[in-house]
Amino acid sequence: MKIILSGLIMIILSSSLIACNSNSAESSAETMIDTTNKSVADFEKAILKEGSQLLDVRSMEEYQSGHIKNALLADWSNSDEFMYRVQSLDKSKPVYAYCFSGARSSKATAWLREKGFVAYNLDGGIAAWKRERKPLEGSINVKQTSMQEYQSLIPSDKIVLVDISASWCPPCKKMEPVVDSLSRTSGVSFALVKIDGGEQNTIVQELKVNAFPTFIIYKNGKEYWRRSGIVAAEELTKQLN
Repeated sequence: MKIILSGLIMIILSSSLIACNSNSAESSAETMIDTTNKSVADFEKAILKEGSQLLDVRSMEEYQSGHIKNALLADWSNSDEFMYRVQSLDKSKPVYAYCFSGARSSKATAWLREKGFVAYNLDGGIAAWKRERKPLEGSINVKQTSMQEYQSLIPSDKIVLVDISASWCPPCKKMEPVVDSLSRTSGVSFALVKIDGGEQNTIVQELKVNAFPTFIIYKNGKEYWRRSGIVAAEELTKQLN
């Protein structure tokens, strides 16, 4: 009788262990499910939330052919450009990335997560977005500013700060409040000229601007100082004096 009971106990224990192992395997499988990819519907809901950061990782040409509203641009295929631009993203806020089909943005999302960002990828990319007939914005045919027209904006009797930025450029977004507050806090009288570098390709090439934002200060009608990228307010104030 004891032998029979012992055998039954062993069978029950073995069954319990198998069940536990099975549940453990299921839990592990659930934790391994990829949660970084979001469907079009979920992606759209997420980017509408306050604090979300939307990132297009395609090329400039692709971006201009049609992009999601309020998307910033950082070309994943250009590693130097990508790393430079994402430095201005806020790690405390989620990033939602997309490309054409989801391949590049999936890699970009993995990279961002490795760097400490909370990042998600649009499953299927813009191609899937279009299939769902979701809205896109594209560049319109903007009249290009000539060099003569540009120079007319630079009076010789004033200090002029030219801000060449783009709406899709993360560092430009970061510099916006800095530039806007200069006239109120610097104590220096100057004229501010803003150029949309994302649209004004002609003048950007004429001025040999290679990165956004680029700041140029003119004194007596001539270029006095130039700097690209993030610039401290103190540095701008010093150069404007």
